[in-house]
Amino acid sequence: MADETSIGEQLAEWGKVALVETRGRISGRPSRAAVGFIDEPDGSLLIAAGSQESDWVRNLRADASCAVTIGERTAPFTALEIDAPERSRALTELVLKYGTPAERLGHGPVFRLTPIA
Repeated sequence: MADETSIGEQLAEWGKVALVETRGRISGRPSRAAVGFIDEPDGSLLIAAGSQESDWVRNLRADASCAVTIGERTAPFTALEIDAPERSRALTELVLKYGTPAERLGHGPVFRLTPIA
């Protein structure tokens, strides 16, 4: 039997990326995407997309609620799209953390995910 765990899910299990689960804006079904993240001191996360057209971006714009899994921890968050200068700082930190795979960052939005207490 083949292992059905995606590479994104494996990386999230290892704590390398965040697995962001949104609600499909059309289907209403759960949808997951593995994205790079920056941990902030206040417990929030910064994430960025390489495209305005990414489904997870469109889903977060329609409904800011999401669940995030990193390692063994899953928690609810609320997304807020951010602008300069915080956007620039987030993009710089993501490129420094992840290197060249992050080079498309800057073509899409940047979000701050704030934990829901």
